[in-house]
Amino acid sequence: MTQKIAVIDYGMGNLRSVSKAIEHVAGNAEVRVTDDHQYIKQADRVVFPGQGAARDCMAAIGDHHLNEAVLDAAKNKPFFGICMGLQVLMTHSEENDGTDLLGLFLGICNELWIPVAA
Repeated sequence: MTQKIAVIDYGMGNLRSVSKAIEHVAGNAEVRVTDDHQYIKQADRVVFPGQGAARDCMAAIGDHHLNEAVLDAAKNKPFFGICMGLQVLMTHSEENDGTDLLGLFLGICNELWIPVAA
């Protein structure tokens, strides 16, 4: 039986690079870049790539109505969050003067500034 791997498309992220990398290592798996809730729910595995700022990512997830689909996938199946795709599972981000995240895991993402001598 062919494995279904959903790469969540919420309008942000390095989707083509991620999907091509998965296709390369996953053999004959069906890899689909999608925001279709039903496909995400039926997928055997889910990849959630992301890049950018927490506020923008949360807005895009909301615009695509993917909050529940992401949480359900992260709770119930093999789930690979990349960068913001993992961070948004936390409770809160200090980025952009503070942004509430999906809250699956208790924790705060913060910006780390390391001073560098000139």
